[in-house]
Amino acid sequence: MLAFGWIDLTSPTVEWDSAQVRRLAKRLGYELCWADAHSVLGLVEQVESSGAEVVLLPSTGHVDAVTLDRVLWVADVECAAPRASFGRWAAIGGVQR
Repeated sequence: MLAFGWIDLTSPTVEWDSAQVRRLAKRLGYELCWADAHSVLGLVEQVESSGAEVVLLPSTGHVDAVTLDRVLWVADVECAAPRASFGRWAAIGGVQR
């Protein structure tokens, strides 16, 4: 299964954050692909186009609440620290927004 790694590039600890995401992917048994920092697509669009089942984050601080909500319509979210799991939103009546 494929996981999509996302790190806020304004983080002062990008190397540490990426190591946490790599360790989490290994622990959960995911093949990891990374966001393209040069893409014109946003996080949600990159996740959709990658076909990833889950987005791996160093922490929820790497996405804002609106983006997290949008991601949860297309994928599960796993955070390394603090360790947390968020299941994707279920479609109501077969329709997703």
